Amino acid sequence: MGIKYNRKKRSWEVSYSKRHPLTKRPYSLRRIGIKSKPEAEKVYRELIVQLNEKLATVHHPMWKDTVLEFLEDYRNRGVKEATVLNYQHSLGAHTFKRWEMTPIYMIKTHDIRTLILNDLESKSEWTRKSFHKYLNAVFNFALEKGIINKNPMPKLNFKVNQKIKKVLTEGEIKLFLKAAREDQNLWFPIWATACFTGMRNGELYALKWEDVSLSKRTMVIRRSWNRYDGFKDTKSGDDRVIEIAHALADLIEKLPKCNEFVLPRLEDWEKGLQSKRLREYLKTLGLPEIRFHDLRASWATVMLSKGVEPIKVMAMGGWKDLKTMQIYVRKSGIHIQGITDSLDFL
Repeated sequence: MGIKYNRKKRSWEVSYSKRHPLTKRPYSLRRIGIKSKPEAEKVYRELIVQLNEKLATVHHPMWKDTVLEFLEDYRNRGVKEATVLNYQHSLGAHTFKRWEMTPIYMIKTHDIRTLILNDLESKSEWTRKSFHKYLNAVFNFALEKGIINKNPMPKLNFKVNQKIKKVLTEGEIKLFLKAAREDQNLWFPIWATACFTGMRNGELYALKWEDVSLSKRTMVIRRSWNRYDGFKDTKSGDDRVIEIAHALADLIEKLPKCNEFVLPRLEDWEKGLQSKRLREYLKTLGLPEIRFHDLRASWATVMLSKGVEPIKVMAMGGWKDLKTMQIYVRKSGIHIQGITDSLDFL
């Protein structure tokens, strides 16, 4: 029995513990300052009754309720709203229909493995890996809250291939920008700046005149923007300096200085439709219908193919991960240039 005498305090102490029969989570009750052993034995019997009654009325949170509580906690911890929305969309789309009214403690390792490997079989390895991360975060949250006593997430390996995404060649970029200029497309200065600098979408949107020095042909990338979090630090968290090409400097110099921002404020840009508008225009030109972010990859591969050192491309583009840069190195082909020059079989 959980009955002991505290000689220092000259009184009896009683405790009783028991695990919930379903969740296996431990619960306990304790009383101190009891004057006699018979009284302590009586209190012990009362604790047994009280704890059993408590276990019978314990609320078992449903999966959906736990997810929503987790998302709110994530927001309160200062996680970017765009990240929270990614979690919310993925978890809602793939789990609510299946587990919405399922107590979280009833979701087992087998259930999770079946969901990821079978139900999401048609999804990319990257999508499944991300989803695994999202689920794991929810179960860790439930574990920390004492809702479950063990994280049921299975250990899974995902083969995330570093595939080379579609990009525009140097010739295609020239054709694309020439047509956009001639058509007086409102997106032209935005597209041109992206192609000449490799800047991210949010960095382009946040670029201010105070960051640009046309006399030095440089611009400092200090901030980024997205429609959920507004203005924030760059993705890497660091400022970086970009060299402005002569042709781009001429273009920027002619832009109207209507406000503090360098590039035009387009409604579709603010709505996040930059990729859609780009693909629509490229389609009219018969060019590869790439995403807006792929203009950045196009810039990197062109720079590398012209012999610019990868370390310089990384610095100007704001990459910290050498693995990412290796994708563009392979795309540009510079890693194999010249290896067949000595071959002469004919």
